[in-house]
Amino acid sequence: MLLNKPLPLAYIFNKVKYNLLFVLAVSIVVLLVTERYEKWLPEMPLTIPAFIGTAISILLSFKLNQSYDRWWEARKVWGAIVNDSRSFVIQLQSLVAPGNEDIVRKMAFRQIAWCYALGRALRGQDPTANLSDLISADELESIKRHTNKPLALLQLHGLSLKQLKENKQLDLLAQLQLDQTLVRLCDAQGKAERIKSTAFPVTYRVFLHAIIYLFVITLAIALRVDGLFETPLLVAISTAFFLLEKSATYMQDPFENKPTDTAMTAIARTIEINIKQLLNESEIPQPHPANSFYLT
Repeated sequence: MLLNKPLPLAYIFNKVKYNLLFVLAVSIVVLLVTERYEKWLPEMPLTIPAFIGTAISILLSFKLNQSYDRWWEARKVWGAIVNDSRSFVIQLQSLVAPGNEDIVRKMAFRQIAWCYALGRALRGQDPTANLSDLISADELESIKRHTNKPLALLQLHGLSLKQLKENKQLDLLAQLQLDQTLVRLCDAQGKAERIKSTAFPVTYRVFLHAIIYLFVITLAIALRVDGLFETPLLVAISTAFFLLEKSATYMQDPFENKPTDTAMTAIARTIEINIKQLLNESEIPQPHPANSFYLT
């Protein structure tokens, strides 16, 4: 997640450098061709690139809006995970019969492990990495047999609640309340997985790039001004379009381990801090540190 800090110019340039090189090459070629064959080329009215630029603006506006919707939905999903993780532990502490503090602590730590595992799974990383301090070796081996590791952790939650109910350490109404929280956690995981697995149409990006290049070509022909002025102008105009398009492209995939991602690791760390404080643990970790201009 990008922070409210100035973005490094190197980061911005790296996002559009290949596009700008193409624009630079196109503008130079068009400039040379128009200068050499000016007598044979028909005059290009400025209304044509103006019309194309308007079309690009509308398409970019639509893409930015749709991309932001996906990014904001991902952030809302993780906001719900924060709330339900806290609620789950508080419910365990208040609804489970006294004398089961060890089981409550075990399930609370398992919930922390689930948050980390879900974030890593969404980013295509190993969901079981660094979970040995949060769950037992038996549970770790058990979830490794599953394709969906976070779902396996939720299943262990359900089995633990079932055992508490069978041992008469949890009444029926309390079990229903805890089950509802588990259902919401599973629902949040499903929403995040849906965002991850639903790709934004690639053809949209390809067509938009093609239209931007067409705009650059037509504008270069229509301007017909001095090359020392025209080429930098074309690069500057196209840079604005490409930066907006790149911003939309990165926002549409909020789980790709990029600076524009949802800050799942930082959110999971916040959940860990909150839960351990609810348990009165002595070792409380520090908040996840930020990089120079973003938070992971």
